[in-house]
This record gives sequence, structure tokens and C-alpha cells, in this order.
Amino acid sequence: MAPRHGPRRARIAFSESAAKQLENITSEADIHALDRALVVISVDPDVGESIPGDATGPQLRQYADEVERVRLLYWISALRTVVVVAYIEV
Repeated sequence: MAPRHGPRRARIAFSESAAKQLENITSEADIHALDRALVVISVDPDVGESIPGDATGPQLRQYADEVERVRLLYWISALRTVVVVAYIEV
């Protein structure tokens, strides 16, 4: 019998601006906090709050972890397999 695995995680991708923000994070504590937040949204992309907007673009969501002091703005791909991070605040 094949081993059972948990639900698939969404793949994390970064917008160009988020990738630039990521390059500027040098603190190991900040990187660790960001990693934890990315794992949370990859496991459950719906965990963040929906941000009101128009229907022409992707539906933005916001995930904030007050303990780790991380805030991410992101959207989820149509097939729910990719989470695109648009903004990082650590």
C-alpha cells in the first residue's frame, strides 16, 4: 500500500516587486519569520483576508502574522496551485 500524503501545498511565486523586496531582507530572524508565513499560505491559501477591489484583476488577499510581524499581499492562481506574493512586509 502506498504511503498517504497530506494535501498538496500551493507553489509560492513572487512578483517582480516582491522579489526585489526579498533581496533586501538580510536579517536571519526576518527570513525565518517570512518562511513561516509562506508555509502557512502555501498550506491554506484561503487563510488570509480578502481585500476589496474591482473584478478586473486578481482577487488580492492579505495575510498578517502579528506574532512574527509579517504581512503578505498575494493572489491565488485560478487552479489554486500557485500563490503569487505581491508585497512583503517584515
